[in-house]
Amino acid sequence: MLLIADGPLQPITATQAASLAVAQLAAPSDLWERMKRGFAMPDLETALVHDRESWYSSRPDYIFRMTERSRKYLFHIVEELEMRNMPTELALLPFVESAFNPQAVSSAKAAGMWQFMPATGKHFELKQNAFRDDRRDVLASTRAALDYLQKLHGMFGDWHLALAAYNWGEGSVGRAIAKNKRLGRGTAYTDLTMPMETRFYVPKLQAIKNIVAAPEKFGSSLPAIGNHPYFQTVDIKRDIDVVLAAKLAEVPLDDFKALNPSASRPVILAAGTPQILLPWDNAAVFQSNLDTYSGGRLASWTVWIAPTTMRSAEAAKRVGMSEADLRSVNKIPARVVIRAGSSLLIPRGARMEQDVTVHVADNGQLSLVADAAPRRTVVKAGKNESVTSVAKRYRVAASDVAEWNKVGTSASFKAGQQVVVFLPTKAKTVAKGRPGTRVAKAGRGAKASKNAHNKTVRVAKR
Repeated sequence: MLLIADGPLQPITATQAASLAVAQLAAPSDLWERMKRGFAMPDLETALVHDRESWYSSRPDYIFRMTERSRKYLFHIVEELEMRNMPTELALLPFVESAFNPQAVSSAKAAGMWQFMPATGKHFELKQNAFRDDRRDVLASTRAALDYLQKLHGMFGDWHLALAAYNWGEGSVGRAIAKNKRLGRGTAYTDLTMPMETRFYVPKLQAIKNIVAAPEKFGSSLPAIGNHPYFQTVDIKRDIDVVLAAKLAEVPLDDFKALNPSASRPVILAAGTPQILLPWDNAAVFQSNLDTYSGGRLASWTVWIAPTTMRSAEAAKRVGMSEADLRSVNKIPARVVIRAGSSLLIPRGARMEQDVTVHVADNGQLSLVADAAPRRTVVKAGKNESVTSVAKRYRVAASDVAEWNKVGTSASFKAGQQVVVFLPTKAKTVAKGRPGTRVAKAGRGAKASKNAHNKTVRVAKR
């Protein structure tokens, strides 16, 4: 279309010409080129950057594994950054955080590709319950991470400080800046006194950025990643087993889980997770196979709410499962008791048609308390005391009271008579929340950190 100027054209000065950016007409050849065009953060030039350049470039296999893993997610992240007008080198941050492993968990319990701590995840509306953990979700965690980074940049007005705060916590960075101001020192990233992990944090990102910008300079090579979407979202309207969903999409199970890492259970509950991600070309395949599926029910699991506090063996008996299977599917550790109100996955009856409700799918939690060994206690019988009344008072079985005291279940005790009862010790350990939560001794757990990202990442496999 021909555009006609409103009025006569005016010449521009040499200074004006030099200050104007030249728009690139050719589309980027691949995603790496597109990303490089959006690099906008000031470069950091320090000895630590050169140290990390050497470290990464001397490990080509590690670089290759990370970049291969990233191909599923990078296009989406770059698109989101461009929409927000944020520097595109931030798309490389998951290399530093998790090596692009959405299942990575740090020693401080930060999880996912962007390594959100539980409390920070909740603050940025990342749901964490018995059936999913949105800190691992590709779309939700990326949205939350970019929200957080934008917030931090707004607070500090500097991307290096924003990144330091993402790792160390905004409170820690703010206090370090205030301290330097009191001492008359500089307040840039390189001026602050900070933990070694944070000191290396931005240099790591800068080193990866430099390698991506010029891989040949470092003797590295990057796998080709096309400048097009890798996945698309697909709506699901019924609960569906993970294995079946992957089969209908004709996608290897590991690839399905890599795109849907928040689904850590064998079933996806549609009320809580109404969308799944599938490789671009497999979305239509999934829908077609789903529409013509005649293999019976889509989900072989449902949710049972524990009516009372009980051991896993009793819960398994009530729902018709082996204790080993119940503990395995719900990730229940040994020597714990399931508290009343806990949500447990159990086999779905053949005639059960109703899917799990929105309330349960969104709010279901597994709450566990340590199964402490009962202690032998001697009490004095009151007036007109019997086996039955003692059992009722201490909430134990009358048959147990009779056995402990070598009497019949209908026996009575004299006033003041010593009676033996075995009572549970006061619980020393408690775990609430997602299945798999470690049960920590009361008073021994780590003090909750005010710094949301003060952590050391441990990736199971990079």
